[in-house]
Amino acid sequence: MNTVISFIRNWTLPLAILIGAIGFPIWKHFSFLVPGFIFVMLLLTFCKIPLADLKFTSFHVWLVGLQIAGSVALYFVLRPFNVPVAETAMVCIMTPTGTAAAVITKKLGGNAAVLTSYMILSNLATAIAAPLLFPLVHPMSGGIGFWETFFIISQKVFPLLILPFLLALFLRRFLPKAGSLLAKWQEAAFYLWGITLMIVIARTVNTLVNEPSDKIMAIWLAVSSFLVCCLLFTAGKWLGTLYGKRITGGQALGQKNAILAAWLSQTYLTPIVAVGASAYIVWQNLFNAWQLWMERKRAEKVSLEETIKKTTT
Repeated sequence: MNTVISFIRNWTLPLAILIGAIGFPIWKHFSFLVPGFIFVMLLLTFCKIPLADLKFTSFHVWLVGLQIAGSVALYFVLRPFNVPVAETAMVCIMTPTGTAAAVITKKLGGNAAVLTSYMILSNLATAIAAPLLFPLVHPMSGGIGFWETFFIISQKVFPLLILPFLLALFLRRFLPKAGSLLAKWQEAAFYLWGITLMIVIARTVNTLVNEPSDKIMAIWLAVSSFLVCCLLFTAGKWLGTLYGKRITGGQALGQKNAILAAWLSQTYLTPIVAVGASAYIVWQNLFNAWQLWMERKRAEKVSLEETIKKTTT
């Protein structure tokens, strides 16, 4: 049993993609569960966060500025050339930091507490920006006006991103035992992530199969999400360097809750845009795997040098 669990943990990303792609006629029907799964994953993550570690600085303000202003700026730069590519860039940049970013940041030697503080701000920023920007860049059909669209999106996005944090605060204050219990269920959050990814991939593949004319566009969207991924990690590391937090800045801007980005694309933008958001999941995981490998090599080198030094003295 332990061997099976270990195999699933180590290969969650390819397994979820494979099962979702092969079984898309079935799994696509479970898309209504995605918002609930995202809510639960955020709740479990926020319950684990030590409130004493939450501190907001100018570094966080600049990160939020890059997240929102960067998404708008790149959208208007790319829109004259290709609207779906512009929407892909916007939704990928606007999406908040992924819940696993703090874990990766800590393993790379960054400041997990600083990143966790930003994760909360980035969720709040997305909850406000998405309802404001989506009606402007992609109006709903049926002649629904801006404010109607704004409230429709707000009713789903704001509770999804903000209520988990508020509920976590409530549990810590009034039901600490329940909050502590949820904080220990991080394993459940991991498996929920895998199931959610499988459903999102299924919907993405369904779009590709039923809209064959969009296959070339899908390639462009995957390429554009790769470039956006490189841009975000680079910009985050650059800003982080100015504050002595290079690793933290890179993960804060680059490691996204891309499952949320895919859901937002499928629900409020053109469904084909979700291809780019889904591809972003692969790109950021490949980059993180490379970073972790480089960090392990560096740690092994340091350990070897220390061993040699002890041996020669």
